[in-house]
Amino acid sequence: MKGLFKHVKEDLPASLVVFFVAVPLCLGIALASGAPLFAGIIAGVVGGIVVGSFSGSPLGVSGPAAGLAIIVVSSMATLGGSWEAFLLAVILAGAIQLLAGYLKLGIVAYYFPSSVIKGMLTGIGLLIILKQIPHAFGYDRDFEGSLSFVQPDGQNTFSELVNMLGYITPGALLITVVSLIILLLWENVLMKKSKLFLMIQGPLVAVVAGILLNVAFQNGWLNFSLTENQIVQIPVPTTVGDFFQQFRFPDFTQLTNPDIYIIALVLATVASLETLLCVEATDKLDPYKRVTPTNRELKAQGLGNIVSGLLGGLPITQVIVRSSANIAFGGKSKLSTILHGVFLLLSAISIPMVLNMIPLASLAAILFVVGYKLAKPALFKHLYKQGWEHFVPFVATIVGILFTDLLKGITIGLLVSIYFILRTNFKNPYYILKHTTNKGNDYRITLPETVSFLNKGSILQMLNHIPNESSVIIDGSKSKSIHTDVVEIIQNFQVNAKTKNIEIELKGLPTINP
Repeated sequence: MKGLFKHVKEDLPASLVVFFVAVPLCLGIALASGAPLFAGIIAGVVGGIVVGSFSGSPLGVSGPAAGLAIIVVSSMATLGGSWEAFLLAVILAGAIQLLAGYLKLGIVAYYFPSSVIKGMLTGIGLLIILKQIPHAFGYDRDFEGSLSFVQPDGQNTFSELVNMLGYITPGALLITVVSLIILLLWENVLMKKSKLFLMIQGPLVAVVAGILLNVAFQNGWLNFSLTENQIVQIPVPTTVGDFFQQFRFPDFTQLTNPDIYIIALVLATVASLETLLCVEATDKLDPYKRVTPTNRELKAQGLGNIVSGLLGGLPITQVIVRSSANIAFGGKSKLSTILHGVFLLLSAISIPMVLNMIPLASLAAILFVVGYKLAKPALFKHLYKQGWEHFVPFVATIVGILFTDLLKGITIGLLVSIYFILRTNFKNPYYILKHTTNKGNDYRITLPETVSFLNKGSILQMLNHIPNESSVIIDGSKSKSIHTDVVEIIQNFQVNAKTKNIEIELKGLPTINP
């Protein structure tokens, strides 16, 4: 924690942006999960303060994730609707993640191809924009923050855009336009002219402008209006006792229930995968290209889920939307993550009424900017220039995310990427030099530094096509690792070569005695 306040000038305004983005996301994900609304706030606070303090990620932000909502809903059904029993599963899931960190299973994160991670970021950027368009126009039937194609109300990402046309609210649209003008003017013009505009971030001004316009609507100064579902809706306790009654605690008598352990394992697996994916993506967005220690991240997430479960909160993962907002608006260190959690806690205690004046249209404008920064057209051009083996998995990941959900989209991109890896291995597992003489054909086959099981098929095919009466040298002297299956294929070829009058010489490879 040494030097935590070193970048406070950058981290403080970034934390405010993340805070504004986090409030509706925490509430919306709780609503989608069928959980108490305050459970989303608790998870946001724990994700910010607890996970932020123990994580090694300088810019990653943790909190409740939309990807876990369906697991929460199905788990609650399995447990007979008992929220307290589910909280016990969250604690056990955290313990499993903690164990996974100590077992150094975070290494899984390093096996996701760069093209898939970039596709994930771009897909989420496009998804953020598509999901926020209805909120920008005042159509708010669905909960805030869903990243799945199919919505809980039976609609999908694109049908919501059509439905939106029949429910356009001029007041919400006005707030969106004003907020976007402020954000673009602030970043592209004002921040370049004066340091004053660097100290006060555009998103804060956009939110204040949205609140003032909403006040003007309510007082009849402007002939527009917003409904309750078009503004933030945080629970408002009337007394101190009411505030503490919002906390729920786990039912430890359910420790003998086998369903608890199955749910905990599923939660731990999915939450860990989402976290590791987000860690990779966040590190790629980091302008300083710092590398997050993934095993430490699993431990921090595990601790966060244990604390969240003990206090009555939703399960936690690192989340890309809030992490992207943190980076996009100048966060430099983990202080911004911690401060956003502090702001969530203080606001839930002291100013819920003020938060409930923030229009979702203002937040939609902020997320438009975040989405665009994730999905810049230049990235498509860059990946295209790198070749099809990079561009196709990139596009497949984007399409998969847009039409399914985050994890399925990543899986689709990963499978496409694996296809290209296998294809490359099949085509290029060796170097072959052919020389024709009066006596016949001479072949020299040089194996690369690493020959894996994936090379087995192409090497077998190549050896089978060497004609009779040839001379062959197979050179493995430069190879540090040759899979035993490949060695066996070469040894079998050595035996079979005698029936074809093929002279064979092996270098750096074990031979078979006659």
